[in-house]
Order: sequence, then C-alpha cells, then structure tokens
Amino acid sequence: MIGAATRRRFLPPPELARVPLVANQRTPGWISDKIASLVEGKTPAWWWAAFIPSFVATLMLFALIAYLISAGVGIWGPNHPVMWGYAIINFVWWIGIGHAGTLISAILFLLRQRWRTSINRTAEAMTIFAVMCAAIYPVIHLGRVWLAWWLFPVPNANSVWPQFHSPLMWDVFAIGTYFTVSVLFWYVGMIPDLATMRDRARSKLRQFLYGLFALGWTGSNRHWSNYQKAYLILAGLATALVLSVHSIVSLDFAVAQLPGWHTTIFPPYFVAGAIFSGCGMVLTLVVPLRKWCRLEDIITVRHIELMCKVTLATGSMVGYAYVTEFFIAWYGGNANEQFMLSNRAFGPYWWAYWITIACNVAAPQLFWFKKVRTNMAVVFILSIVVNVGMWFERFVIVVTSLHRDFIPANWGYFKPTWVDVMTYIGTFGLFLTCFLLAIRFLPMIAIAEVKGVTPHADPRHPARGAKAGSELK
Repeated sequence: MIGAATRRRFLPPPELARVPLVANQRTPGWISDKIASLVEGKTPAWWWAAFIPSFVATLMLFALIAYLISAGVGIWGPNHPVMWGYAIINFVWWIGIGHAGTLISAILFLLRQRWRTSINRTAEAMTIFAVMCAAIYPVIHLGRVWLAWWLFPVPNANSVWPQFHSPLMWDVFAIGTYFTVSVLFWYVGMIPDLATMRDRARSKLRQFLYGLFALGWTGSNRHWSNYQKAYLILAGLATALVLSVHSIVSLDFAVAQLPGWHTTIFPPYFVAGAIFSGCGMVLTLVVPLRKWCRLEDIITVRHIELMCKVTLATGSMVGYAYVTEFFIAWYGGNANEQFMLSNRAFGPYWWAYWITIACNVAAPQLFWFKKVRTNMAVVFILSIVVNVGMWFERFVIVVTSLHRDFIPANWGYFKPTWVDVMTYIGTFGLFLTCFLLAIRFLPMIAIAEVKGVTPHADPRHPARGAKAGSELK
C-alpha cells in the first residue's frame, strides 16, 4: 500500500496542477441529478421566452417556402450577373456551423481530449440541426421543388438518373452522408444516458419512450464493450467526413472558371472556416446554457477557455488563407484575379470585406489574453462576432466574385429582398426550436462521460487515493 508521503511525492506542485473538469468535487450522484433535472424539472420561464419566438419564426419559414413554391425564385434577389445569392450564402454558412460538433465529438475523442465531455452533446445536437437548416436551401433553390427527388438515385420508369458531374449532386450525397453519420454518432453516444433517464422516469410514458430508445441498456461489461467499439468506429467515420464534406462544398465554387473561386486553396480554406464558425456557435450556445441552467460546476471556465483557444487557432488559419489569396494573385500575375481581390477590398462591397477581416482576423486575437477567455460576457460577444464575420465571408466569396463580370457592361449590384432576409431569420427559428426541444427532453450533457473524468472514476487518481487512505484510517 502506498503511504501518504509517497502519494504527496507524486502530486504535481500547486502552480502546475490542472483545474478539474468538474468543479467543487461533485459526486457522480450529484452529476446525474443535476443533468437529469433539466429534463425532469418544471419548464423554466427563460425556455418559454426563447421557444415561442423561435417557433413563430419556424412557422414563418415554412410559410415563405410555400410562397416561394407558388411564386417562383424570382421573389429572391439574385439577378444578372449575380446568379447566386442568399440561398448559397446561407447554405454554406449553416453547413459550416455543423462541423464543430463533429470536431469536438469525433476528433477530440480520437485524440483522447477529456475536456470535450461537458460540451460534446450540445455540439453534436447543434451539428444535426445546422445541417437540417442547410439542407433546406439546395432543395428550394431548385425552383421546381417537386422534382427534388430526381437528385436521388431512385430507379424509375423514365430511366432518369442524376447527373453525377453536377456539383449539386455532390452536395446531396455529402450532406446526406454527413447527416446520417452525425445522427448515429449522437444517438449511440446518448444510449447510456437514455437508460439513466429510463431508470429515473416516474411516468410510464417517459419510462417506455426512454426505454425504447435505450435499446435495453443494462450497463453490463458486454454492453460497454460493444458501445465503445461502435462509438470508436463512428468517430473514425465522422472524422473523415469533417474533412470531406466542406471540401466538396468548396468544389461547388472551385470547379468554376471564375476569378476568386478557381483556386486549390478553397478546400482547406473552407474546412478551417467551417470549424472556426462552428466553434463560435458552440460558444454562443454553451455560455448562456451554462448560466441559465446553472451548470457552472460541469461546464467550467476551463472548458470555455479551451474552446476559445480552438477558435483562436482556426481563426488564425482563416486569416492565413486570406493572406495567401492575395499572395497567389500577386505571384501568379493573373490580371483578372488581381482585379477581383482589389474589387473586394475597395469596390462597392468594401464594407462587407472589411467587416469580414475585422470579425474573423482581428477579433479572435483577443483570445490570446486569459482575462478575455475567462470573461463569459466578452466570450459570448466575440462568439457572435465570429459568426457574423463568417457569414460576411460567404457573402464576399459569392457576391463580389460575381457582381463584376469579365465584360463591364454586365456589371451589377446585388440587393437581397425581404423574402431572402426573412427566410434566413426563419432558419434561425428552426434551429433554435429544435435545440430548445432537445434541451427540454434529452440529456444535453453526456452524464456517463462526465462521470468518467471525475476522480471517482479513476482508482489510481492521487486525490481519490488520498481520500480513500484517510477514510481507512
């Protein structure tokens, strides 16, 4: 048996000791009660205050889609030469936001980063709902929405098969695959927690529903072994999709012979930007959730600080991509490419470009400072700034590359219509409605995984050993 003096010798000095992932030495029982209380307790007032406007915005979204189908895409703002407008901008923005969930859940899981446990479930849910919002736009952008089923390889009597050379088809398969794997990854990770909710349920309906989706989970060694294998396989699949999906989305632009799009930097540039915007959205959701649900002991300042560091790293990559675009245009000597980049910075849409630079390059640099990373109000504001900047980045990529064609006689100016703006607001309503429903009826923090990072789960942990030794005495 290791004595107390030997144990103290293995403990790190106070200045090097890490902040625990669960504050105030909370017990496993307290963790279960706290997370489950979000589902079992009375619906708080702030939830209704957020849900009602979100649901109204969702109804507005479906009403505008019905109006679009009846009136046609002419109610949108695209014109000649800006044939792509808000639909593509918002599609790329939403699909980008969905990448951070897989990054936090899959890549950090494979890298054995234990701090992901308190925020991975929220990020996974965010991924699914963001992909749902993104998937709306390619469908309604078709114009003839009732022919959307032609995009799928469904055998039919007319022998009409999809055109696999079309980037639109690449999007369909990329989004479909990513959404399927994300849902499976989210659901498989939630099975142990659904069993916990089943065992705690007081009504027969809740017990039946949670038990149905818990798939007979008992917590046996065989169940945990199969669970860990399945979770690892899905994490590996999801990691590959993080890199492939937004690369495919970037090829929607890169395969076009157009200055500003036809460049090989687009795939890594889009992937870095997607993770950057997704991390910003995770912070936007987690910081209020932490405060309103009183989860400060589970979602600690350390979690927020580490997410800020990831946001800083990916934001620096995006800034490097901006510099690379200008360098390649200068070094390549392509007059059209040089004019396009000059037009972005000093043309009619200069304001959009410099908002992008300010939000995506300058603002994240504040995360170098610990006082900023640990101030929840500042982190929340900066996370919104990041999302605004990434939306303007997509606006700049789409509009400023199109509005001044090769022939000056074809130059134009894009202005969104009220339908464009309200449809975009409606997707926020759909996103928040789904997210709020998930908070209310599902454990939005991984109960089993959070317990696994506490000292109580590790018999070799010095703190637990010291506590056990004192109890034996």
